[in-house]
Amino acid sequence: MPDHDEDLVASKTEGFKVGEKKSINEYAELDKNDESLNRWKASLGLNTGTPIGDPSDPRKCIIKSLALEVDGRPDVVIDLSASDALTTLKDKPFTIKEGATYCVKVNFQVHHEVLSGLKYLQVVKRKGLRVSKDEEMLGSYAPNTTGKPMYEKKFNAEEAPSGIIARGHYNAVSKFIDDDDHTHLQFEWSFDIAKDW
Repeated sequence: MPDHDEDLVASKTEGFKVGEKKSINEYAELDKNDESLNRWKASLGLNTGTPIGDPSDPRKCIIKSLALEVDGRPDVVIDLSASDALTTLKDKPFTIKEGATYCVKVNFQVHHEVLSGLKYLQVVKRKGLRVSKDEEMLGSYAPNTTGKPMYEKKFNAEEAPSGIIARGHYNAVSKFIDDDDHTHLQFEWSFDIAKDW
């Protein structure tokens, strides 16, 4: 994969420091009488079922799929869990109608420990020139359990560019990274902006 390190650097908040890592049990026992901390733990879904992660799988976050939602059209779903999915994405572009309003949705699982500050980064290029760079904060999540087997996050709606100059082929690189600067998934893909579907 070509080097995209300069393009795919997450923004940093000045003065922010990643907290000390704790196990799920340590979080559950942490300051039991602190009402605001208990609300935070509940928002993460700590202690809401049996963990579903495979103990032998070292991955902390598994990105299952990415989808493009457009009102009145079937979703374009990229199954990222298929073994050959990432190798063919760049060579199989999908089409977006110019001016269409769309929303990106991601489905993922968290295993083993709390995932802090998951972000989605995306760089889009056309003819080798960068036309956009996006960063979406997805948040922090507890490991998935039988009570919550999958997380789903929808991004803000966007509008595809329009006009004859906007039409054409685009290449993109996407990356999922957390507060520890651990990359959970990075892949290349492509799409075409066209006059019609």
